[in-house]
Amino acid sequence: MTGAEYRLCDVALDCSFRTRDARVEREQALAIIDLLESNTFTPIGHGGGPYRLKMETMDGRLALHVTDDNGAHVVSHHLSITPFRRLLKDYARICESYYDAMCRPGLERLQAIDMGRRGIHNEAAELLRERLSAKVRIDKDTARRLFTLMYALLARNSEHRILSS
Repeated sequence: MTGAEYRLCDVALDCSFRTRDARVEREQALAIIDLLESNTFTPIGHGGGPYRLKMETMDGRLALHVTDDNGAHVVSHHLSITPFRRLLKDYARICESYYDAMCRPGLERLQAIDMGRRGIHNEAAELLRERLSAKVRIDKDTARRLFTLMYALLARNSEHRILSS
C-alpha cells in the first residue's frame, strides 16, 4: 500500500448559506486546489483511500464526513468549534487587516500582517491536528488548509456568530 492512497481526492463544503464574500470564496478555492494537489489524510484503522471529505456545520459543530472514493462511509467526526473560537476571530480580524493593507502602499506592513496571519494559521492547524488525532491523522499543511476551509464555511454561515461576536 502506497502513501498516495492516504490522501483526499475530493473536498466539498456545505454551500447552502446565502452570505458570500468574494475574498473568502477565493481563499476557499485556493485552499481546495492546494489541498487536492498535496495532502496527507489517514483515517485511523482504515485500509486506504483515496478519500472524499464533506465539511458542514451541524448543531453548532463542524461535521467532517469521510467516504472512500466509491462513496462508502469511512468515518464522521463532529468537532466542537469552541476551542477554535479565539483563533477564528483573530484570523478573521487579521484577514481584514491584510485585505486593507493590500490596497495601500507599504510592503513592510503587508509582510508584518502576513507573518501574524501565518502564526495564527499554524496555531489553529496544530489544534486541528490534535482534535482530529483520534479519528484522522493529517500533516501540518493539510491541517492549515482544512482550517482555511473551516474558516470559509463559518464565514459564509450567517447563523454562526463565532467570527463576529
